[in-house]
Amino acid sequence: MISNSKGVALITGAGQGIGRSIALRLAEDGFDLGLNDIPANKDKLSQLAVDIAGKHGGQRRTHVVPADVTVEDDVKIMMETVVKELGGLDVMVANAGIIRTAPLTETSVADWDAVLAVNVRGTFLCYKYAAQHMIPRRKGRIIGASSLAGKIGTPYLSAYSASKFAVRGLTQSAAVELGRFGITVNAYAPGGIQTDMLAELHTADVEWTKNEGGFYGMMESRAASGTLGKADDIASLVSYLASEEAHFITGQSISIDGGIHFD
Repeated sequence: MISNSKGVALITGAGQGIGRSIALRLAEDGFDLGLNDIPANKDKLSQLAVDIAGKHGGQRRTHVVPADVTVEDDVKIMMETVVKELGGLDVMVANAGIIRTAPLTETSVADWDAVLAVNVRGTFLCYKYAAQHMIPRRKGRIIGASSLAGKIGTPYLSAYSASKFAVRGLTQSAAVELGRFGITVNAYAPGGIQTDMLAELHTADVEWTKNEGGFYGMMESRAASGTLGKADDIASLVSYLASEEAHFITGQSISIDGGIHFD
């Protein structure tokens, strides 16, 4: 296989939604790709690898690495496998995340722990082990997934909102530590994006959005653009953050939400 690779990028949660769009965009940009999701989504990852190979005439290498980002050994082995199979690690996109919807008073400890495990511990582990591989090379891009809900406390999303605020703090701390090694650390903070995960929120029985046409209707009405975003919009931001041109941007959680405003 011929490769004119720009480098190696690893994307978690790549089986669908924003993660899939990021993978397709970074392949377009010239990166070889480590494709991760939970083992249950292995078939989706395999199809994504086929799609990338077909689109790029075999010039983009991919390696499918199913793993649970909440398990430290899984993350450690995932990183080692991608480095071994693809020859390095230049970009780490810690995209994997889950959401649970309930009033604070009805949020179970099980749901709280599940959300924090994936969204916070999983992101921390990806940052940690990516940094271990990037520091000796004195370069790299680490990119995480925050949210509008990580900047504005959001009703019915106490666990999710807390987790995305945590990603912002982790991102800032990691950026300060890793900057001297030529590694930037940033996060994207989406608003209303049309994905399967937010479609679940849109159809949820949430009092907060009932009178505004559901979650999507509320987000459209409160966005300066008057529209919802698409997963490709997030992929475009990640593409820039992964580029050489973004070398002077670090420690940021960049809003990409169509100009949301809340009273």
